Amino acid sequence: MAYRREFEIAFVGLKPGVHEYNYEITDKFFEAFQQQDFRNCRANVKLLLDKKNGFMLLKFEIGGSLEVTCDRCNNDLPLELWDEFNITVKMVEEPELMNDQEDDPDVYYISRGESHIDVANWIYEFINLTIPMQKTCGYDKADGPYCNPKALDLLKKLEIKDTEKKENPIWKGLEKFKDLDN
Repeated sequence: MAYRREFEIAFVGLKPGVHEYNYEITDKFFEAFQQQDFRNCRANVKLLLDKKNGFMLLKFEIGGSLEVTCDRCNNDLPLELWDEFNITVKMVEEPELMNDQEDDPDVYYISRGESHIDVANWIYEFINLTIPMQKTCGYDKADGPYCNPKALDLLKKLEIKDTEKKENPIWKGLEKFKDLDN
């Protein structure tokens, strides 16, 4: 449980201005969440918390690397992570109601009586958002440095060889109506 507490920031005692927090994220961080489709995560998260009167601006800078499985050849594929995300945290009287009504995913409401903010869920979400939807070794011809040549050969053998045009029998006999000039 102590591992999770490092992602809670006690903002009540902070002076207005920018405060920096750094987190090293490994596979251990993701154990509390559902099973991931990546492994060997070595991410660095730099969080800049700009405390203002009544709200905070959080800027997450994600960097590092992890390993995924290529969607095309099923080989291990290392990916570099880099992205930035911004969240505005506002302090209000009824945060649940405000969060339900808010359309902007970059705005989050907390109670005026709160003293801590947990950033673990945002870190989890932002690392997952840096991973592309389609994970392939790259290169249009599938000849990247991480491609599995055996799997690619199998895929080529399975391709449908549609070099000759095949006639569909349901259209037979309709050719005679093709060039009618009526």
